[in-house]
Amino acid sequence: MEEIKLRDDFIKLGQALKAAGLVESGVEAKIVIQNGEVKVNGVTETQRGKKLYDGDVVTFDRDEIKIVK
Repeated sequence: MEEIKLRDDFIKLGQALKAAGLVESGVEAKIVIQNGEVKVNGVTETQRGKKLYDGDVVTFDRDEIKIVK
């Protein structure tokens, strides 16, 4: 599981996918999120701007990202 360290209080879902290298662009992030391929804390998320906070876990294509402060 990869960890993304927060610089602020939160990071948006699309930014987190890009930061972890799971997608190559914001457009690709938008597509996979809107297609229902991304889960946040086990729940399918379709909002690219979903704010992620310390402790949240994102799952995409068998990869997991944990958000840490």
